[in-house]
Amino acid sequence: MATGIPENLTRDQYVFLAKLAEQAERYEEMVQFMQKLVLTSTPASELTVEERNLLSVAYKNVIGSLRAAWRIVSSIEQKEEGRKNEEHVALVKEYRSKVESELSDICASILNLLESNLVPSASASESKVFYLKMKGDYHRYMAEFKVGDERKAAAEDTMLSYKAAQDIALADLAPTHPIRLGLALNFSVFYFEILNQSDKACSMAKQAFEEAIAELDTLGEESYKDSTLIMQLLRDNLTLWTSDAQVPLSYTLSWLYLRIVYVFHD
Repeated sequence: MATGIPENLTRDQYVFLAKLAEQAERYEEMVQFMQKLVLTSTPASELTVEERNLLSVAYKNVIGSLRAAWRIVSSIEQKEEGRKNEEHVALVKEYRSKVESELSDICASILNLLESNLVPSASASESKVFYLKMKGDYHRYMAEFKVGDERKAAAEDTMLSYKAAQDIALADLAPTHPIRLGLALNFSVFYFEILNQSDKACSMAKQAFEEAIAELDTLGEESYKDSTLIMQLLRDNLTLWTSDAQVPLSYTLSWLYLRIVYVFHD
């Protein structure tokens, strides 16, 4: 990561620099600016929605690039193993370990901020769900590449974080709230990809989708775009996950999706 991040700036200045780094696509520095903002804020001072989103965007871009790199390297490793090229396999394994080390570092960085600063200082239900979901996300990313006991521990931490977020979301956030929907989306992906529990993944995604559909009439314009986008992602996952097993479900989802179009474009 880059060094030389200014010390003792105001929150507004760190926000400005984070936005500047985002526009310049220098996401590692964006992470550092937002780290500084969090660590220099008073313990009782929550992040604003804008600051919270900047933090999320910064880490999401850094981790996204590393996750993509890991998948590519892992795919190449499998191909080289198939070719019985031991010299290349050894080189690829070493390179994969380097990427995994960077993945571990960035996950540890945000998880430390979440556990030490952000989750304890969150007072509003929306903030609590946002940070607990984020905590679950980064434990899930760890579970993607860890093996053995480390993978098991990462999966357990993911479950605990998502479940804690879910308890609050179901009690305090509307079914159409984009953070509640995003949690359902990622929690269901965890069940499908990490735990290999496709039935649970489908039932969770379907329930979230249908509950949101039932309350579409109450969805405000300010969250319409985010909420309906996540609903479409839930629908896409369900279609993918059930394409070989449950044809009737796809018809149900198509009908429900038409209701989205009807409610908002009538």
